[in-house]
Amino acid sequence: MNVYSMLADAVRRRANETAVSWGSQRLTYREFDRTCAALGAWFDAKGCSRGDRILLFLRNGFEFPALMMATMRAGLVVVPVNAKLHPREVAWIAGDAEPRLVITHAEYLDELRASLETAVETELVAIETFDLPQPIEAGQPAAVDPDDPAWIFYTSGTTGKPKGATLSHRNIIASAVNCLADVFDFNETDRVLHVAPLSHGSGIYLIPSLARGAVNIIYDRAGFRPAEVFDTVASLRITAIAFVAPTMIVRLLEAPERDDIGSLRGVIYGGATIHLEHIRAAVERFGPIFHQLYGQGEAPMTISYLPGTAHQGADDETLLSAGYVRAGVEVRIVDRNGDELPPGEDGEICVRGDVVMKGYWRNPDATAKALRGGWLHTGDIGRFDSGGRLRVLDRRHDTIISGGTNIYPKEIEDVIASHPAVDEVVAFGIPDSEWGESVAVAIVSNDPAFDRAAVLDFCKAHLASFKKPKHIHFVDELPKNAYGKVLRRDLRESVAAGLT
Repeated sequence: MNVYSMLADAVRRRANETAVSWGSQRLTYREFDRTCAALGAWFDAKGCSRGDRILLFLRNGFEFPALMMATMRAGLVVVPVNAKLHPREVAWIAGDAEPRLVITHAEYLDELRASLETAVETELVAIETFDLPQPIEAGQPAAVDPDDPAWIFYTSGTTGKPKGATLSHRNIIASAVNCLADVFDFNETDRVLHVAPLSHGSGIYLIPSLARGAVNIIYDRAGFRPAEVFDTVASLRITAIAFVAPTMIVRLLEAPERDDIGSLRGVIYGGATIHLEHIRAAVERFGPIFHQLYGQGEAPMTISYLPGTAHQGADDETLLSAGYVRAGVEVRIVDRNGDELPPGEDGEICVRGDVVMKGYWRNPDATAKALRGGWLHTGDIGRFDSGGRLRVLDRRHDTIISGGTNIYPKEIEDVIASHPAVDEVVAFGIPDSEWGESVAVAIVSNDPAFDRAAVLDFCKAHLASFKKPKHIHFVDELPKNAYGKVLRRDLRESVAAGLT
């Protein structure tokens, strides 16, 4: 079954209703279907054949959903790339994926052309000179095997070159069905705003939203501006925001309160852990509209979930968790030998099910390592709590081992972030001749009077002594990659270098 087949019911039922819009631009479900068919013919005229890759290096825009869905409809493989990456980084990804077409912005063409080295002929197309083709009669999506590649998601590459998590039609269908079963019940009355990159989580949630006949509004503004988001919610009566990162929730909390955004019934968030005080404040201000997910590119947004109802009046243990294992997904916690651990004990989170990727594109060694024993080894450390919920503690490679004891940076970050003088904080380990590693923190503060002594006093009241930071650094901003993830490794190296 082709992923695109999930849209068939919506096309029949909602033929004349809006599928995708932004500003004055609009495609009904019938027009969207026929436009995707026309794009398939355009791909064919470009010499594309089943299994060829189409790389989209694009900011959010009105054309993005049709290009993405048309690629899979035609039996091709979509490779959406974060628009915040540098063209040279994109050229490396293109060299690995060897796409038949790269569709991007005109400003990037020259640098991509100069950097691009692939074994296949790759054509570059500027979106500014590209108009969606005139709709044609749709017919049926291309016949595919369920395990054929449909989407290659390149990891952020914080510890080396990005790897292409290859998602099959089966994987994406399972993820979409899983979303509708557990995370959010999109329906035809929903007006869904896509503010996060469609190359990432918001693109994954576009599929169940289209399958249920919702209206999808593509937010194409540069950057995330809470006031503009709220204006859009109010003016268009948005009912759901398909995906936001925790940092976006913090930004929403910083914006002035409004009484004209009551149409919102769901905000799906994830991609990183959120600090306790932030999600408590968000629920108190906006109500139980937040739906948390935990997943990764290798199991797209689909491992566990904490529904909005579970946020209301929840205790700390619940809000600190990543919620319940999703339908059709198996999760177990294992030790370093691969043996399963009982609830309450910390180990690596392993996942099995149809949501788990086929493997890494043309990287059999990394695939064998990640999928050993038939389970996806996520590299995340977690446990099952007393309520049967999954608690994600940290990335395995981020764990600080001091004096033979494991210290999870998130525990320290959660405490320090709860101080009103702290905007952002990241904890990490640096080499220590006595303890092996010692705890360091980098803090972005909003109060010039908040100093090292104040940090230590606050930690003393909330943390075990061995977890208190030995090295405290105040910075104007934290280094982050194109996906908004803090570059702990860069901080670790810079701080360690400064101590030698």
